[in-house]
Amino acid sequence: MALITFSSPEYKDKTVYAVAGSHTETILKIAKTNRIPISFDCEDGQCGNCVIRVTPLGDKPKMGCHLTDKEQTVLKEIGKLSKSEIDRMIVDDLPSEWRLACQMIVRDEDVLVEY
Repeated sequence: MALITFSSPEYKDKTVYAVAGSHTETILKIAKTNRIPISFDCEDGQCGNCVIRVTPLGDKPKMGCHLTDKEQTVLKEIGKLSKSEIDRMIVDDLPSEWRLACQMIVRDEDVLVEY
């Protein structure tokens, strides 16, 4: 089970449990279930409105979680990642700090989600 701490300058931080490894529990779905007001429009990885910054917490090694093709395209378009940064993350198996909440699936790792 993973702990997700949602943090925003406009709201009090909130930590929730998430079932790790589920292929349907995106960060956005968990946020909506727990009434955490992450902005979104399309819920399909096309608009970039639900961009979040994800930081691993705790002593576990960082888990690489590759960006979806949609995320790569949108994060490049909105200026959060460059092509060279994406290529480096793939080669070095590093996670991206920038994700789309509607695309990121929860892993067995405690994370801080800034929105």
